[in-house]
Amino acid sequence: MTSRWLGVAGVLCLSMGLAAAESDFESKVTHGYADSRGVKIHYASVGRGPLIVMIHGFPDFWYTWRNQMAGLADRYQVVAIDQRGYNLSDKPSGQKNYDMALLVADVVAVIRANGRDKAIIVGHDWGGAVAWQFAMHLPQMTDKLIILNLPNPRGLMRELAKPDSQQAKNSAYARAFQQPDSEKHLTPELLAGWVKDPEVRTKYVAAFQRSSLTAMMDYYRQNYPRQPYTEDTSPVIKVQAPVLMFHGLADQYLLSDALNGTWNWVEKDLTLVTIPGAGHFVQDDASDLVTKTMREWLATH
Repeated sequence: MTSRWLGVAGVLCLSMGLAAAESDFESKVTHGYADSRGVKIHYASVGRGPLIVMIHGFPDFWYTWRNQMAGLADRYQVVAIDQRGYNLSDKPSGQKNYDMALLVADVVAVIRANGRDKAIIVGHDWGGAVAWQFAMHLPQMTDKLIILNLPNPRGLMRELAKPDSQQAKNSAYARAFQQPDSEKHLTPELLAGWVKDPEVRTKYVAAFQRSSLTAMMDYYRQNYPRQPYTEDTSPVIKVQAPVLMFHGLADQYLLSDALNGTWNWVEKDLTLVTIPGAGHFVQDDASDLVTKTMREWLATH
């Protein structure tokens, strides 16, 4: 009986310690807005040093990076944005307002709002798509590139276009999202279902209640490839910055086969970290490994 209650007490102390650590982190975060051609982009910032800009995917918001922000803030200024349509950023109406060029421009606005002319760019999922495009088209503003669970667009298109493609089958969700009124099938509670921690999930539900579900779907309507899928044969624009990639191999939405050949689309060194057992939200599923690897890789570059 005594050992049982000691065990319960230990769990309670651990929970209280984690809550206190989370609260301490949030007390250090400052918030700001960048003006991106009249659209306000919210960002959270912590730390001092070279600038890191972190870009979330779907369905998510800036808070997804909390562990990486806390783990890097002693060496860097880490800025995590709410992409347009999400949480505290503006939510312009109209599918064309979520075009990839505008999403890239939002990142430019955040960098400039922080008084910098370049940054280390980090992106996951849709944020990864934005990060790839940013690095390809704005090499002068890209110090280094870190991508989480989003293959290079050429790799994804190649896999989608293959006969009897498994990636095309697993992208059925994206085709459903592209349909008119697809947002009517979504709720903030449903979108937050992937978050394991109940207290954190509550924050996600609140953030998604402040978000535009239509805007979330417009990312897919405006930017995701449509059938019939064809391989990209346009001239290659290689990423000029060093690249670090993480991929949770349990991701059922973006399959690892699309990673093959990534080295053909980058000019400098590529570091690829595959993590068995981690899913699509690798920054959460393997948080400690992702943060530690980021620190070590950045220190050597």
